Amino acid sequence: MKTSKAPKSDAAAAAGADAPHGRTTGAGRLLITVYAVFAISATARAGYQIATHFADAPVAYLLSAFAAVVYIVATVALAKPGAKWALTATIAICVELAGVLVVGLLSLLDAEAFPHATVWSMFGKGYGFIPLLLPVIGLIWLYRHREAK
Repeated sequence: MKTSKAPKSDAAAAAGADAPHGRTTGAGRLLITVYAVFAISATARAGYQIATHFADAPVAYLLSAFAAVVYIVATVALAKPGAKWALTATIAICVELAGVLVVGLLSLLDAEAFPHATVWSMFGKGYGFIPLLLPVIGLIWLYRHREAK
């Protein structure tokens, strides 16, 4: 028995337009939550470091603040539907990945330049290497849930 689908009414079409995008549902919510946790923790860490010990390692603490901003932008962009937000998330996560790789490598090669750890030092060792894995997972998620053109 074959069933035919009737065209959506205007009300149903409007409801579908407001429905969450696949990128922001299911496992995407977990990804957004992890990014939010990192945004909060990086912001708190950087704020504390800058307020109490800035003179000890200004570069490291400013990098932590930069990481916090990147995590905040990625969190918001991942949570919002639409192609522009997906592009914003992609850019933020690429910046995050570059930061983790560059800071991670520099902190290994020149430990004296990083006397205090940042979120991205040693490829995120202080955070269980999640800062290294998170952007890879984020980029894969965005790729798999990209919008058709």
